[in-house]
Amino acid sequence: MMVIESTAGSKGSDVTLLYESRKRILVTGGAGFIGSHLIDRLLAQGHEVLCLDNLFTGNKRNIDHLHNHPRFEFMRHDVTFPLYVEVDEIYNLACPASPVHYQHDPVQTTKTSVHGAINMLGLAKRLKCKIFQASTSEVYGDPSVHPQPESYWGNVNPIGPRSCYDEGKRCAETLFFDYHRQHGLEIKVARIFNTYGPRIHHADGRVVSNFIVQALSNAPITLYGDGSQSRSFCYVDDLVEGFLRFMDTGHHETGPINLGNPVEFTIRELAEKTIEITGSTSEIIYTDLPQDDPKQRKPVIDKARYTLGFEPKVQLDEGLRRTIAYFQKILPELKRL
Repeated sequence: MMVIESTAGSKGSDVTLLYESRKRILVTGGAGFIGSHLIDRLLAQGHEVLCLDNLFTGNKRNIDHLHNHPRFEFMRHDVTFPLYVEVDEIYNLACPASPVHYQHDPVQTTKTSVHGAINMLGLAKRLKCKIFQASTSEVYGDPSVHPQPESYWGNVNPIGPRSCYDEGKRCAETLFFDYHRQHGLEIKVARIFNTYGPRIHHADGRVVSNFIVQALSNAPITLYGDGSQSRSFCYVDDLVEGFLRFMDTGHHETGPINLGNPVEFTIRELAEKTIEITGSTSEIIYTDLPQDDPKQRKPVIDKARYTLGFEPKVQLDEGLRRTIAYFQKILPELKRL
């Protein structure tokens, strides 16, 4: 008998899903910033979700609201060790993503990208299921081509302080495509550009969170270099929409595919917007640019537009307001801890 279940999604929307269409989906790194937003969307669609995280950079606070959800399960596990579960799809998001965190233990960062990919690919091979890899724009390094299309092979220092992350993610992409070619595994490789929004870690050292925390404290806002280096900032809801659309494409569409917002801003412009929106009295100060820090970063998203109908909708001013509101709520709580 076909069963139809109506449930309340994470944002309060009613979801009607054929029971036979429901999937059990594994999200590694699910207690992280992006992973927790992805889980919200998957649950809202009516799926069951197994959230896997070792909580090195993930935080249970990001998934506390799901504690009693009937289709949500949390498992504390490190992807560098094998995993034996039964699922229908895998999203592999497990890896520290900010320089502060991935440089804290660079060997473990490389192991997370490489051993983690091997373990998740092995699981997907056994289950004959589709697997998504959260790769990164860092595979392009400090680019000599601007903006960056998927055809660009990158300009990466293999022995620098960022190499554990950059080269780890590049090796993971290699593994995904070799499993695809050698074993016929259905893969989806997305290259994520700078993403921000609620639940981003307050102390991850990335520019949006740094600026917001400093501005809300009326502390000096620190710019590396002269502030002329550029980034493109994608709001997390837009990115997750890209994930879901990509995962719904056919076996032939493997990627890699850029997902991000192609609107480019200088770091100084971001600092000025943050000060303006928060009403902060912070001053801007300058310090040395970190080694191998990219001077420019902007995605070419023509492939995502054509293949997925992907188009970021949340503009930077609105996204910053939402993110600032989140930090205004959590920072007093963190001070009490």
